Amino acid sequence: MSLSVAVAGASGYAGGELLRILADHPEFTVTTVTAFSNAGQPLIALQPHLRSLAHLTLVETTAANLAGHDVVFLALPHGKSGEITAQLADDTLVIDCGADHRLTSESDWAAFYGGEYFGAWTYGMPELVLADGSRQRESIVGATRIAVPGCNVTAISLGLAPGIRAGVLEPEDIVAVLAVGPSGAGKTLKVNLLASEILGSSYAYGVGGTHRHTPEIRQNLTAAGGVGVTVSFTPMLVPMSRGILATSTARLAPGVSAADVRSAFEIAYADEPFVHLLPAGEYPRTADTVGANTALIGLAVDEVSRRVTTITAIDNLVKGTAGAAIQSANIALGLPEQAGLTTNGVAP
Repeated sequence: MSLSVAVAGASGYAGGELLRILADHPEFTVTTVTAFSNAGQPLIALQPHLRSLAHLTLVETTAANLAGHDVVFLALPHGKSGEITAQLADDTLVIDCGADHRLTSESDWAAFYGGEYFGAWTYGMPELVLADGSRQRESIVGATRIAVPGCNVTAISLGLAPGIRAGVLEPEDIVAVLAVGPSGAGKTLKVNLLASEILGSSYAYGVGGTHRHTPEIRQNLTAAGGVGVTVSFTPMLVPMSRGILATSTARLAPGVSAADVRSAFEIAYADEPFVHLLPAGEYPRTADTVGANTALIGLAVDEVSRRVTTITAIDNLVKGTAGAAIQSANIALGLPEQAGLTTNGVAP
């Protein structure tokens, strides 16, 4: 029996990607799509690539319009989902692709986001290795409220957590620099995201520990077993519509060899359908993950400087957002985890 689905924020990039994947999901049927300023317009006018959903019309984003569905996906700006979800039935599976329910620390929320703190939900990163050796996947089973991780957070966490968990990487002095496509900033018109501003150029933003994903990265690496985690995280906007390439480095723990490091990652991801460690000496391209719910990781160990570098590529709109949301929904509902999702990218 097909499950009824509502997608809030369906006119944006994340909402559109949710709908693209959901359109071919064997167990879900999208029955309601909502928006704020675009309410009343045909979905196809805002998402012209979604031809199979041309029969849908955007309605206003309200709790009343989202109620009564089996699954509700929220692709809303931070601060918007908390007030709506409080009005939805407890037995409805609600998956928030925004930031409102990611952070377990109210003080971190106040420092990096501000406004009302709505509390933390079950965290939707199934592959995150935890300090006790389990995976976050186990907590998702049967959950009815799930918070999807930030896209930058996904790339850094998946690229470092196995090393932290195994004790082969030191949790202090972690540095990550990310090349990020502008679709991660959403569809809202902003001068700095105009093609004439970003084509042929690149620039850093959220510099000096100010990016809102910083506490979430610390939260994940602490959950993986890190004590006293410190992260210097700098995203760089680059002229590609989607994708993240995260270059993350950490110090080798004393007495640890390159073989020890590689073994930790091989063990962590050996059976993961969507996280793939590449052979030694190979490093991923963002182009290899476009359209796929896949994280590709390359690993290098510099035994002279005693630092490890991981290169992680994801599609920020799939593994970084919509794919993670649907993967988590599958797990929560007891469906096959890979249902509706692909590991194959789009090339060229």
